[in-house]
Amino acid sequence: MNVHFIAIGGSAMHNLALALHNKGYQVTGSDDTIFEPSKSRLAAKGLLPESFGWFPEKITANLDAIVLGMHAKADNPELLKAQELGLKIYSYPEFLYEQSKHKTRVVIGGSHGKTTITSMILHVMHYHDRDVDYMVGAQLEGFDVMVKLTDDNDFIVLEGDEYLSSPIDRRPKFHLYKPNIALLSGIAWDHINVFPTYENYVEQFSIFVDSIVKGGSINYNEEDAEVKRVVEASENPIRKIAYHTPEYTVEDGETLLETPEGLMPIEIFGKHNLNNLAGAKWICQHMGIDEDDFYEAISTFKGASKRLEKIAESNNAVAYKDFAHSPSKVEATTKAVKEQYNDRKLIACLELHTYSSLNAEFLKEYKGALDAADVAVVFYSPHAVEIKKLEEVTQDQIANAFKRDDLVIYTNPEAFKDFLFKQNFDNTALLLMSSGNYGGLDFDAVKELIH
Repeated sequence: MNVHFIAIGGSAMHNLALALHNKGYQVTGSDDTIFEPSKSRLAAKGLLPESFGWFPEKITANLDAIVLGMHAKADNPELLKAQELGLKIYSYPEFLYEQSKHKTRVVIGGSHGKTTITSMILHVMHYHDRDVDYMVGAQLEGFDVMVKLTDDNDFIVLEGDEYLSSPIDRRPKFHLYKPNIALLSGIAWDHINVFPTYENYVEQFSIFVDSIVKGGSINYNEEDAEVKRVVEASENPIRKIAYHTPEYTVEDGETLLETPEGLMPIEIFGKHNLNNLAGAKWICQHMGIDEDDFYEAISTFKGASKRLEKIAESNNAVAYKDFAHSPSKVEATTKAVKEQYNDRKLIACLELHTYSSLNAEFLKEYKGALDAADVAVVFYSPHAVEIKKLEEVTQDQIANAFKRDDLVIYTNPEAFKDFLFKQNFDNTALLLMSSGNYGGLDFDAVKELIH
């Protein structure tokens, strides 16, 4: 099969391209720019485009399918040529469904926790040598690709993102997978550039629950009131199984999980991660892993990349990096680190980097999100606001949104870096939350601060 990728360089797209190449497909692609690690990984398999840009001449009648990435625009020259030739054009999620329609599809949905839960499930399967197909949104330890597709495996585990499918298909990705087994972890308004109201956002999750194959099942976090309401209101004839955070204790910076066999030390921590673990356990049981085997495997799970990732540690100091940027994730992550190191000073730094977080109206959702920190710092780049063509956000608006009198706010990368490098890290936990890099912060230099 000949497949051409329009915008092959994206983190999801290049992984799908690699998966199809590994499956024996003929894969080509284009993009106007490709960053690392996508660039090296595509080059290693001979899939890196010879030159950057869009080349309609690459689009010919002998292509079996086009996969269209979100990074492309609706007027992309290659897309227009494909439409003109009447070629089959798939969005990323449509193509994944096409590849898995004869498998048992396991889809993990939710505003937060989905990457971690998917990672936990895959870790457990890998630990017990159970081969499954998958698509996950982070690089996992022990896995060389983020997408795996075979003709033989019975199960495919898919991280169900609620963001849009493609420039010409405005449906959320997770509406296209038609799960047999589903999970819903939490609902907290996100992606306001696409879902302008809270109600409109929540509606996407109702559609997801209704898209589960009749006779299928959903596991849902009953501690999230919106999740509970959405799942229980659905009239889809499916099994509905609630889960909740298991009992655990924290002793000397170590989290101990209560199991039928007694207390078990685990590598991850924080109430939200323990809640994710409870959901992952249910899904693994649906996939044939019994409880004892689940606990044995999960005790070795260190977390998904960029999700509460420990980057440095000394006798009395520790530093974590986290992808958290939405209000609910920021609050959960900050609380988790404080609970784990409650006898240490917690310096929590948040970069406002996304469309939602740089929107003056949405900012109010951050009220109380950094309250668990002893020192709370917010960094944002007015330049990023400009690039995203958003209205200017003022320091006063940020201060008012977080409702914290001692909030430290920086807009200059150098000033933020100076602040950070002048801190005394004795008996301290440092938490850096961002989907960016604070205007060019050298994380290796930050690691040197913890000694």
